[in-house]
Amino acid sequence: MKAIIPVAGAGTKLRPHTYTQPKALIPLAGKTVLSIIIDQLKEAGIRDFIFIVGYLGEKIQDFVKAHYPELTCHFVYQNERYGTGHAIDLAKEIVQEEEVFIVLGDTIAEYDVKAIVESTVSTLAVKKVDDPRNFGVAEINDDGFISRVVEKPAIPKSNMALVGIYKIIESHDLFVCIKKLMERGDRVIGELSLTDAIECMIQSGAKFKSIKVQTWFDCGKKETLLKSNATLLKKFGGKVVGMEKFENTIIIPPVSIGEGCDIKNSVIGPHVTIGEHTILNYTIVKESIIGSFSRLYDVVLDDSLIGSDTGIKGETRSLNIGDNTDIDLG
Repeated sequence: MKAIIPVAGAGTKLRPHTYTQPKALIPLAGKTVLSIIIDQLKEAGIRDFIFIVGYLGEKIQDFVKAHYPELTCHFVYQNERYGTGHAIDLAKEIVQEEEVFIVLGDTIAEYDVKAIVESTVSTLAVKKVDDPRNFGVAEINDDGFISRVVEKPAIPKSNMALVGIYKIIESHDLFVCIKKLMERGDRVIGELSLTDAIECMIQSGAKFKSIKVQTWFDCGKKETLLKSNATLLKKFGGKVVGMEKFENTIIIPPVSIGEGCDIKNSVIGPHVTIGEHTILNYTIVKESIIGSFSRLYDVVLDDSLIGSDTGIKGETRSLNIGDNTDIDLG
């Protein structure tokens, strides 16, 4: 079985951070979005990965090679973004006709990964949502099998959203359906939907069962990313490296602080993630994510997302600042 992780999206809702850093590499509870996904699949026994990369794809490639040298990894570039269906089709030559486990690159969920891996039937992960119109939606029979999937329906007949996790046994049929959709020019707002390809498979007789995820974390925009960071810190407990070196500093857990940080005269937490080699002095920060190699002095931060290699001096309350930025608020 091969895992396919599409991470070619530009992450426009998380700009300015995604101008210089792929969304999948934004720090989250001491890890990254991508590392959480890979670790889940790795623990379930998957060792062969295909990453569909695009803008800043070399950073994805460098990260994976540095942190997961034991895995077999392929990197395929999606130079023009025509949707998830198009992204998956780019992996066709590598997949051949093996089973595939697809996880969208911004999808973090709590679920029984091994149960899906070992399933003898193609499986789609779902979660009940209040407003399903912004998602792919699965219509599910009483036996748990899926009768129909629809991408962003105007009038939904189900409130079970597809969360972006797919185990597909009949990969040959998937690629046949994607080809049919391409030839017909079936696209929604210029994009070829993976949901439409799966619906094509269902109409051709393929069986899909549903599995409900326990929790689904939204990593698509600042507010929900910070909320996901807080929830994951509570779950993982956080990790602080070098706390004994922090002078006159109070840590309010849960927090995650990377290696090589220099922190003095500060109050950190709760629900804060700080990347490696970051300097904080006379700083109060809570409910925030701060990237690596940043420098903060005389700052009060709350509900903020700060990029890597960023310098901030002064006093403020809530910021959304990308990488390689210097700000004097004095």
